[in-house]
Amino acid sequence: MKDIKRRDFLKLSGGALIGMTLGSVSLRASAEQLNPADATAAALKYTHVSPVEGAYCEGCAFIQGEAGKDWRPCAIFPGKEVAAKGWCSAYSKK
Repeated sequence: MKDIKRRDFLKLSGGALIGMTLGSVSLRASAEQLNPADATAAALKYTHVSPVEGAYCEGCAFIQGEAGKDWRPCAIFPGKEVAAKGWCSAYSKK
């Protein structure tokens, strides 16, 4: 009886892993650019052009995605892309 439950668990786990992987790929593909007027963006003082010399989103620990792009996903703003030359108060140097 334990083997059946273990197999069911493995099937469900494998399916969930595949679903999460495909889901995150589709979310990244459909990400939109962050609007500075967005409530979270406004609270963190996000701007498309950094007012702080040398502190850009592209050099932040929260930036994700492929380096060298003008717009990239950010862990602080799920489902949104930030400007590589942007900045917010959550900036944390890599």
